[in-house]
Amino acid sequence: MASSVSGTEEVRVSALTPLKLVGLVCVFLALCLDVGAVLSPAWVTADDQYYLSMWVSCWKPVSSVEWSCNSTLTTDWQIATLALLLGGAALTLLSFLVALISLCFSSRSRCYKPVAVMLFSAVVLQVCSLVLFPIKFIETVSLRVYHEFNWGYGLAWGSTIFSFGGAILYCLNPKNYEDYY
Repeated sequence: MASSVSGTEEVRVSALTPLKLVGLVCVFLALCLDVGAVLSPAWVTADDQYYLSMWVSCWKPVSSVEWSCNSTLTTDWQIATLALLLGGAALTLLSFLVALISLCFSSRSRCYKPVAVMLFSAVVLQVCSLVLFPIKFIETVSLRVYHEFNWGYGLAWGSTIFSFGGAILYCLNPKNYEDYY
């Protein structure tokens, strides 16, 4: 008794994989951290006498209770740092939107490479800004008190790390990892 199959089996493979969903979450977290880093008032702090953000630099003399503040957008290196950081954040936002739109429509797998390229580009811009910032800060600002790079700077590094993770996840080819699904 032989049985014959009269039709062909249709195997439907989804281009959406858990790796891509985790990549999308990484990109979203990177965006949130970017916003926090850019808006943070604490990139550098020094013993309740000095703080520096991307937008303003404030100091307080020891004998005074009032803070004196100036815009940080007057020196080239601070403008360059901000421009590189915002450029990376813009690329991260664009890649998030492309990944989200491609998730909602059927063009998922065609958008993975552009998303990965945009994320890698964002990482390069952000790393450049995060390396430039402490080098130029130490070179130009002379504080006579203990100072530290604070949570705003750390958020920017966190954003860069999540962008890098998302870029790697969008580079992975799901056809090579069928056993994981």
